[in-house]
Amino acid sequence: MRIVLIVLLVLLALVAGFGFIMSGYAMRIKAQTLEEARKWQEARYDLSWYDKWEKRDYVVQSYDGYALHVQLLPNPASGGRYIILSHGYTDNRIGSLKYARMYLDLGFNVIIYDLRGHGLNAPTFCTYSVREGRDLDALIRDTRTRYGDIRLLGLHGESLGAATTVAALKYRPQVDFAVADCGFAEVGSILRAGLEGMHLPGWLLSVAGVFSKLRYGYAYPEMRPIDSLAGNTVPILFIHGDADGFIPYSHSADMCRAAGDKGELRLIPGAKHAASIFTDPEAYRRYVEDFIQKVEHK
Repeated sequence: MRIVLIVLLVLLALVAGFGFIMSGYAMRIKAQTLEEARKWQEARYDLSWYDKWEKRDYVVQSYDGYALHVQLLPNPASGGRYIILSHGYTDNRIGSLKYARMYLDLGFNVIIYDLRGHGLNAPTFCTYSVREGRDLDALIRDTRTRYGDIRLLGLHGESLGAATTVAALKYRPQVDFAVADCGFAEVGSILRAGLEGMHLPGWLLSVAGVFSKLRYGYAYPEMRPIDSLAGNTVPILFIHGDADGFIPYSHSADMCRAAGDKGELRLIPGAKHAASIFTDPEAYRRYVEDFIQKVEHK
């Protein structure tokens, strides 16, 4: 009996230890520097225009006083059009530049920023859209206050940035449209798939979730951007690569259904995760441009 008890205690300690380690691994941000992000981007497309473009840097205080580093790329031909771009996990504002050029060409002032814990911001942990959505809401409010000529204000996010964009809609921000590229509807299934990919049982995620709540104050079931779409009135374009092996396109499909008649879904054939704009840039731009035209002419 004593041996059985010892074995059980050892197994319990191992499971608890794994949960503790897993919670830190999932929540800790392995952020790139601006230089690292730039090197990755430059290997895939021309960034020379960015060096020549006028830039205005500033800091926005979020809901809890956390400082967000922000940059405006002003457009002389904007006519009061603004877009806020949100990048993906471990990336930073430089990662948003793949979309910035498109919006500049469409006549938008472009606002890029570092998500919480990324880029030039103070290190912290990731809550997969919970705090990040509130940060974006604070940035939207600041944008409305800072720029008095706004006629049209949109959001565009990639991956974690897409989840953040959707999560921000919970706060009923004063925005005219949103574009969510390869975002997750909820993070639990993504983390569970990662465990199973390592040949570990999915139920270990529940153990890690307990430690995540204890250590960081947030549990994985809280990280559900899709829940922010209840009662949403903002038109949303969901874009997803149908070859995305990291966040399946079913996540965008589920969110589009949750958005009701405000949602629109476009799949990019053959595109992997966060690669839709590289796989078919012409279709990508056409989908975004057509969507914005519909928003403006309603």
